[in-house]
Amino acid sequence: MRQLSYALPALLVALASAQTPPPLAIPGAVPQAPAATSAPAAAPASAPAAPAAPSAAAANAPEVGTNDTPITFQSKVNLVLVPVVVRDKSGKPVDGLTKEDFNLFDKGKSQTISRFSVEKAGAKTPPPAPQLEKSPDEKTGDAAAPAMIVPSHFVAWFFDDIHLNASDLIQARQAAEKYLLEGLKETDRAAIYTTSGLTQIDFTDNVNQLKDGLAQLRPHPVARAIGQECPDVSFYMADLIVNKNDPMALNAAEQETYVCMNMSPPQTLADAQPMAQSAAYRALTGGEQESRIALGTLKDLVRRMGAMPGTRLILMISPGFFRVNELLQDESDVIDRAIKANVTISGLDARGLYTDTTDITKQTVSLSATLMKQRYERDAARANSDIMAELADATGGTFFQNNNDLTQGMKDLSTVPAVYYILAFSPQNLKLDGSYHNLKITLRDPAGLSAKGRRGYYAPRHLTDADEEAKEEISQALFSREEMRDIPVDFHTQFFKASAFDARLVVVARLDVRKLHYRKVDGRNGDDVLVVSGLFDRNGNFVQAVSKTIRMRLKDDTLSDKLNSGISIRSDFKVAPGRYVVRLVVRDAEGQMMAAQNGAVEIP
Repeated sequence: MRQLSYALPALLVALASAQTPPPLAIPGAVPQAPAATSAPAAAPASAPAAPAAPSAAAANAPEVGTNDTPITFQSKVNLVLVPVVVRDKSGKPVDGLTKEDFNLFDKGKSQTISRFSVEKAGAKTPPPAPQLEKSPDEKTGDAAAPAMIVPSHFVAWFFDDIHLNASDLIQARQAAEKYLLEGLKETDRAAIYTTSGLTQIDFTDNVNQLKDGLAQLRPHPVARAIGQECPDVSFYMADLIVNKNDPMALNAAEQETYVCMNMSPPQTLADAQPMAQSAAYRALTGGEQESRIALGTLKDLVRRMGAMPGTRLILMISPGFFRVNELLQDESDVIDRAIKANVTISGLDARGLYTDTTDITKQTVSLSATLMKQRYERDAARANSDIMAELADATGGTFFQNNNDLTQGMKDLSTVPAVYYILAFSPQNLKLDGSYHNLKITLRDPAGLSAKGRRGYYAPRHLTDADEEAKEEISQALFSREEMRDIPVDFHTQFFKASAFDARLVVVARLDVRKLHYRKVDGRNGDDVLVVSGLFDRNGNFVQAVSKTIRMRLKDDTLSDKLNSGISIRSDFKVAPGRYVVRLVVRDAEGQMMAAQNGAVEIP
């Protein structure tokens, strides 16, 4: 249960009593009708104080029932998750560290690392799912046991066509095409997305389709003029003028306005000031809009990636863009979502190698004003790259910049770090005020190593909704490839073909309930178990899922003597012939244990 142990707060289970909790919201889940053995709702968990023996109704109640209504959960604490990549002097990720090797500070105050895990790249290929015995009265076929290569690594190339200029976009596109010439690995799937949303190729291993998508890429600025304006005020400089009231930045814009508008005495810089301020407001409004769109589409892509199994990587290809303080919350939302969905974000600076040399040919009124304007341009170039560095540091990714070998950058960044660490802590006396908290991660014995991780987080403004946390836990387990065996469970499959185009896939899970934790309820052994069966296609795309809850109120003799063979739960899927990955997730309420297994099936 390593993957989930860091991903969510500690959960306590509140068994449903008088009220029926809402159904679990898993994308595309198919609710099952109550089985014939479904039991009525059990008695409330808190038994009355007076009676010494269970009531007659409780004594005669069925011991096992199934329905499609999941349990509800209560969250006790909010964890802050901090992915950290540790590298040696040569830049290689370092393995073998423990919790004791790290120091973590929140606003300068040392924090206790309550949870710790080591994450390594790569995922196991699901084995063929075991087969059921043939049914004597139905025309069936065993779920074939193919030598099936199941995709386990998903990389989305995220081209920032809003901010990329034509020359940088061409260079980045050529680098991606060269990378494709080597071909994708059998377990790899790639996709193309853009900040404008005008070009999109979903996950595939079809190289020609990806090349066609790359050929469609064009710059698509949203709120900026393509040519040079008069005065040419950058988003960074506009922020200094409007939000920070920087008189030197305003003066530089006034002098540029005076020259580019061909003003002359008796006109003065004071006459140029309104035009400079107007240009600054336009640049600020347009820059905020484009940065907000870029962060919004990135957040949507992270949500999309969360529905993919295996390792998930977003490679952001951009010159970078400026992020004003008003957009810090948007950036933090992207980071939070990426961490919870186990999505790594890496950045490739498409500008390649650039220098801070001064071009005095672009002189305005004076050499000093020219140097001041160009200093702002250099500062803006650095500030624009900060957003990609922060996203990469916070999610365990890598930032590739100031290098013209974009092809090598594409190759290096299209894989996740070989190993990284997840630190988690519960902030003490955390105020629910939405304030920003700076984080700092250090190594107790650096010895030539460097650690990069999340730079900060926003305090919540309200407590996390308990039901949402529970749904997220199950969803993360379903869309993971990691196998967990806290609960003894296995599953088998069989298909029934109605025609050449339609089939029914049956998944039967057998659960050893003797290993579960129980709570005495009216003299019975009570526990609720959620069983989720999910299907994914050969490209790793989610197809559908079925969820059922086993509600057990077992007598002592039943639990000890009559359940040696366990309890079976059957899920049915209507599918087209093809190759599928079956994902089975089981979670019990009392013990809060989980099991997860993978299997591959092929219906010819």
